[in-house]
Amino acid sequence: MASSSTVPAGSIGGVETRFLDLPAPLRLDCGRELRSVRVAYETYGTLSPTRDNVILVCHALSGDAHAAGHSASTPDTGTRDGFAAERRDGAGGRTLGWWDGMIGPGKAFDTDRFFVVSTNLLGGCRGTTGPSSADPGTGRPYGSDFPVVTVADMVRCERAFLDELGIERLAAVAGGSLGGMQALQWAVLYPDQVDTIVVIASTHALHPQGIAWNAIAREAIMRDPAWQGGDYYGTGSAPDAGMGVARMVGHITYLSAPALTDRFGRRLQSAGDLRYTLDEPEFEIESYLDHQAASFVRRFDANTYLRLSRALTYFDLAREHGGGSLTRALAGVRARTLLIAFSSDWLYPPSASEEIETALRDLGKPVDYHVIDAPYGHDCFLLEEGRQTPLVRTFLDESRA
Repeated sequence: MASSSTVPAGSIGGVETRFLDLPAPLRLDCGRELRSVRVAYETYGTLSPTRDNVILVCHALSGDAHAAGHSASTPDTGTRDGFAAERRDGAGGRTLGWWDGMIGPGKAFDTDRFFVVSTNLLGGCRGTTGPSSADPGTGRPYGSDFPVVTVADMVRCERAFLDELGIERLAAVAGGSLGGMQALQWAVLYPDQVDTIVVIASTHALHPQGIAWNAIAREAIMRDPAWQGGDYYGTGSAPDAGMGVARMVGHITYLSAPALTDRFGRRLQSAGDLRYTLDEPEFEIESYLDHQAASFVRRFDANTYLRLSRALTYFDLAREHGGGSLTRALAGVRARTLLIAFSSDWLYPPSASEEIETALRDLGKPVDYHVIDAPYGHDCFLLEEGRQTPLVRTFLDESRA
């Protein structure tokens, strides 16, 4: 929980990640069952006596349970991965939660009013049971034996976790990217338990281009000899090279061509002219990608990346719940829906949010849709916090009126 001393305006202060072990096994879409599932989580704000002010915040692929405030320890690298995040946050950004600008007193998810819960998702590597966790049957890391998971599996894990906290109903489920997929999945799986969903820079199904980029990223990891079929734990070698390439590929998909041109252009890395080398960065953009790769491999597990990437590509509400029809898939949704998209996001384009809006409107269901004109691509949902905040606050205010 937040500390009460030296708390900057709008900040929840210092926080510590906590852990909860689910008492029952978790059944997965693949047919497997996971026992002894541990969930890492943080909470912000105060739970109301009637337990009706809970907002569940869901993170994207590279996030974790630390969504807001300052962590008790300073990690080597933070999770605020948005484009130019280091220039925005400075060195102090390493301890900040990945959505700190959106969660806190007076912010979009106002902790003076709401009790905000953030968990590390199932299959993660930041405290929740995943491939690097110990298999209770063997005492060794799961590695290659950890099952493939789906977004629905993640949501069922979150539901089981909230049951242990005694929270039956959610005022909102919110998230961007993969987090937005979880919010949509909540509304479909548990329509009577969710009042509203906030879906930012997300989709009802990843477009073929997104599937292709994710396939390339996974191949980069699995073709690294150090991957060792997924059983690299304890060997002294990990697929850092392949993981770095996967991160480079993923990071470029999060950006836009205008943002890259504005930030880097064709500027050379060295002060002089070309050095005529193959194995060193010649351009600033190349050096930037090297830095992103090196930072990411220090904090993220390759087996987790593989499984979360696959979960992204499996997600398809129309196929899973509507026999191919998105309208049928959303027919049971009762939550009011807020959709926010960004003009320059080509990985999760506005057209995907428009398709969700159209389906909901055709069903006569309440939905608000906004497109924010911003240049940073998919990373806008992490960077354009100031422009998202009034949209989210107004939506939540109207939903509780």
